[in-house]
Amino acid sequence: MLTERQEQILRALVEEYIVHADPVGSRTVSKREDIGFSAATIRNEMADLEEMGFLEQPHTSAGRMPSQSGYRYYVDYLMGPQRIDRSELLAVRRLFASQMDALEQTIQQTVSILSRITNYTSILLGPELYDNKLKHLQVVPLTDRVAVSLIVTDTGHVDQRRIRVPEGVSLSSVEQMVNLLNTKLSGIPLHRLKGRVYRELYSELSRHVEHYESLLSMIDQILVDDLDGRLFFSGTTNILTQPEFRDVEKVKALMDLFEQSDAVARLFTTDHDMGIQVKIGQENHLEAVNNCSIVSASFSLNGRSLGRIGVLGPTRMNYRKVVSLLEVLVEDFSEYLRRRYG
Repeated sequence: MLTERQEQILRALVEEYIVHADPVGSRTVSKREDIGFSAATIRNEMADLEEMGFLEQPHTSAGRMPSQSGYRYYVDYLMGPQRIDRSELLAVRRLFASQMDALEQTIQQTVSILSRITNYTSILLGPELYDNKLKHLQVVPLTDRVAVSLIVTDTGHVDQRRIRVPEGVSLSSVEQMVNLLNTKLSGIPLHRLKGRVYRELYSELSRHVEHYESLLSMIDQILVDDLDGRLFFSGTTNILTQPEFRDVEKVKALMDLFEQSDAVARLFTTDHDMGIQVKIGQENHLEAVNNCSIVSASFSLNGRSLGRIGVLGPTRMNYRKVVSLLEVLVEDFSEYLRRRYG
């Protein structure tokens, strides 16, 4: 642990660097109203903080900037809550007070507001789209061995994917399977379809449809968990406005990452579902985000976590604002889900 004076200086330096993105000198810190030490004292303490690994000096004539360890100490021990601007708070409150028809619309509006207020990239993983129910399933043959499945929901969303037709399965058997699924599963939420097939339709398929075991492999292809459909982004180009990302290679690595659903989802993995989690730089264990931080929080329904929403930005992130905003947003979003689905 640091001394109280070192903590004051580290807090001041981190907050100055977050605002200005330039290495911070001792004179700048000494001019702050919350700091009562001379520039010489601050300079000595900054040298000690650098030696301990909390600060870095880009070159000898420059001031200092926080290291990833410095940001971690700041987030864990020094950062207090930040009052959310009234207009920003009202924008969040109005969003969840409105009666939008589709959960998907609410989610997209949520990530949009979050990215607009923070000026970072916002990402939401989950939930399954609880108000999307199966309206109609269709399988269109392309060749003897390849077909396209179309899942049409009651909200008009169409999920289309190419599937393989197993050896020995006739088109008439596929048609029988599709007719049975439409008869039995119409009106069932998408996230429950696969469970209903194996719990309730397995025996019926085995009695009435030839090659039913091969057909089950087709159903698995049709009802595969659609991770892309549960990832929502907003503000993916906001990172371009950050001075740390003038390097084209850094930006390209991030843009490539946003195309990889599995990799993005792994960034949200956590040992505990509830509460705010802050991952700084290399704690994300992915080279593309070595210079980024991710602040995320889970949202829940009746005590069960449904997904996570987070903000991705540079390590020079305004952690106080992002954490305070996420606390409000997640509470309101969870309450919205409880009113609608609880």
